[in-house]
Amino acid sequence: MKQYAASTMIRRLPEQYFSKLEKSIVSLKSQGADIINLAQGSPDQPTPDHIIKSLQEAATDPQFHRYSPFQGFSFFKEAVAEFYKNQYDVDLDPNEEVCILFGGKGGLVEVSQCLLNRGDVALVPDPGYPDYWSGVAMQEANMHMMPLRHEHGFLPQYEDIPARVRDEAKLLFLNYPNNPTGAVASSAFFEETVRFANDHDICTVHDFAYGAISFDGVKHPSFMQTKGAKENGIEIYTLSKTYNMAGWRVGFAVGNRSVIKHLNVLQDHQYVSLFGAVQRAATTALTSSQAGVTELQQMYEKRRNVLVEEAKRIGWAQEAPKGSFFAWFKVPNGMSETEFATQLLHEAHVAVAPGNGFGEHGRGYVRIGLVNDETKIKEAMSRIEALNLF
Repeated sequence: MKQYAASTMIRRLPEQYFSKLEKSIVSLKSQGADIINLAQGSPDQPTPDHIIKSLQEAATDPQFHRYSPFQGFSFFKEAVAEFYKNQYDVDLDPNEEVCILFGGKGGLVEVSQCLLNRGDVALVPDPGYPDYWSGVAMQEANMHMMPLRHEHGFLPQYEDIPARVRDEAKLLFLNYPNNPTGAVASSAFFEETVRFANDHDICTVHDFAYGAISFDGVKHPSFMQTKGAKENGIEIYTLSKTYNMAGWRVGFAVGNRSVIKHLNVLQDHQYVSLFGAVQRAATTALTSSQAGVTELQQMYEKRRNVLVEEAKRIGWAQEAPKGSFFAWFKVPNGMSETEFATQLLHEAHVAVAPGNGFGEHGRGYVRIGLVNDETKIKEAMSRIEALNLF
């Protein structure tokens, strides 16, 4: 069969690191191995029944069998505004400050396509979610990596960014609660961010995918609650984690009107908006009782506690994450993160994500997901204990 050469844009895209890990897991499973997958970031719980019922009912409505409005139904955007008002006391104009997205990931790539030109600079957390890199690469823009270090609570230190880079930067990516470190940010940090970004004319993009998953009775603040944040940048939210709707591919961006407009223009050329029944179900998720979200948060907190207690029991003591459904554990005995993860996978049949897949400053760590029940987490720790690595 004839082979066609990939475009230069395709060749610029970073390798999808975790697709390789997934292939290794699938290969071992095909050979009969019982793999406990702590590497994944996909919720293991089903979507709540009332959201599914809403979809089922909406799917029979003929109005949703036609094309959706290009920028989505007004009822969904109004629900987003209601959600932000109820949860964070943030006022949003649903018509000009809300953009419906095909999942949060899509928006995180699209914002670079909207705002960056060739040679522009984006400030990117390291370690961080690798898909921030994809949109930057598409635009032939450059990344300046902001180290996230334990001694600074895994928060970027803006004063360490060279003056030239600050002046050239156009975008700043943040993500709290954080993937992969499980760290959280304070309101004071967001205030510092707005000052820094405004001083250098940088648009802030806050990835709020894990906003609902904070622990120890602390509710994580939205970036949009910060004075000046809505004028400075945007926040991207997804229903994937809050409502176990990862496969539904529905999210939204809120904030700066010009950025929202640019996202809508780009998506007008790429899509005709989400299936209307999905928008109706997403509206139900945002505007109905949030008791299920509280229960989900409590479930992850119990799993977190079991993981930390079991790790301590086997001699692998680590700090408990403060948010997200990930833990960020140091590898033992001077091993590299790749060596450690490979040994766990092939000898203990436990999959963890090597930290270097999230950036250079992820070296020496592995990411562990809380998307397995407590029994599986205990079994995984027992298997790791049997390797006598600690």
